[in-house]
Amino acid sequence: MGQSLVKNYMHLVFSTKHREPLIYPPVEAELHAYLGGICNKLDCTVIKVGGYIDHVHILCMLSKKLALMKLLEELKSHSSKWIKTKGIGYENFYWQDGYGAFSVNPAEVDTVIAYIANQHEHHTKKNFKDEYRGFLKKYNVDYDEKYVWD
Repeated sequence: MGQSLVKNYMHLVFSTKHREPLIYPPVEAELHAYLGGICNKLDCTVIKVGGYIDHVHILCMLSKKLALMKLLEELKSHSSKWIKTKGIGYENFYWQDGYGAFSVNPAEVDTVIAYIANQHEHHTKKNFKDEYRGFLKKYNVDYDEKYVWD
């Protein structure tokens, strides 16, 4: 083939270290915009960024020129450094070491966008751990509970 054609929708999920509730307005919207900017700069077109007080969700197109692990490394390291400049209370901000990355069927993109947009309402009924376990089950990911959270 003479041309590489790729269309990989990725739903990325990661939380603050120990799921500390640190992401509140007005920093929340700024953080989501900052994460989207990192994606776009790396040619991973951002579609939707959202989350709740202790985690974020990012729906983007994975660039054919970038490894998934490199995208997550850039997102987490740059945003962590950035948020520490936002004042008292953020100087000890860290993301968890791991992450979830799930491929999205193009037919389900609108569903994922709506899901990410509805995070605040969603988390009145379900905490992050239960939400994340649901993703692992949905995507049939084998995991050991003792290694997921620390």
